[in-house]
Amino acid sequence: MWSSGRRVLQNLLSQPVRSFSLTLAQSTVVVERWWQVPLSKVGSPPRLHPRRHRIYKLVSDTKHTPTEKMELILTQHVPKFGGRGDTVFVKKSVGRNKLLPQGLAVYPSPENKEIFAEELRLLREGKKRERIQTITGQKTVNYLQNSKLVIQIPPGDFEVTKEVVCRHLYKRLKVVVPLDALSFPFEAVKDFGDYWCEVTVNGIDTVRIPVSVVLHENRHLKTERLQEAVSDKEEAALDTFSATAVEAEAGRDPSIKASEAEASTSEGTSANSQTSEDATPSPTDLPKKD
Repeated sequence: MWSSGRRVLQNLLSQPVRSFSLTLAQSTVVVERWWQVPLSKVGSPPRLHPRRHRIYKLVSDTKHTPTEKMELILTQHVPKFGGRGDTVFVKKSVGRNKLLPQGLAVYPSPENKEIFAEELRLLREGKKRERIQTITGQKTVNYLQNSKLVIQIPPGDFEVTKEVVCRHLYKRLKVVVPLDALSFPFEAVKDFGDYWCEVTVNGIDTVRIPVSVVLHENRHLKTERLQEAVSDKEEAALDTFSATAVEAEAGRDPSIKASEAEASTSEGTSANSQTSEDATPSPTDLPKKD
């Protein structure tokens, strides 16, 4: 036992000193003496046995214990973590390398906790000047800023009112907007054209959305119109191709035409000469003279 405890201490203390870049991750080992040291007199050092009091036993090894996470308070919305004022527990590497250097989080000190608790109290009280937009509200604001509403109305005496705009906001953009949160400065719109409306999100941010009022088209008529447009494009392409071919035929070089004519004439001459040669009898075929 004495030799094993001594070997443990020698292994712990005999490690060479290396630079920080080459040193591996060190863990903490908690040990205690196997034999307790007796109390000594006041003012005198304790009397240690040369062998017995050098035997230690292992109490705990932090290498196999789960690592503790870092507690932080977010200062703004961070994807996959939370929103402003939320207390999160993250890995120490994430907190020290990402959240703290970029100003996305702070340590949960008493002062910081008091500041965010005051913000939460003001948010619950509903004070407009000091309220902060929620995560979902900010996403809704960003979505509405990049959206456009198109309302199709049938021909006739149809009017576009606030109720109609609310229904189309839910139908087209999938956003539920109550009447008190919608501002439509036009009482009743009957004409086609471009208009606008304002939507207030959580009573804090107001977003202006462009609104276009157009004529409602039947699906069958729209399909027929598309088919007619495609057929017109095909006919125009064929006409263009035929016109190009005619222009290319008309604009050919005269020298090329003359060479082609000479070639055809020479071919005719060679054919005639070959025919005359075939018609002339050979000397063996002529009659013999007496």
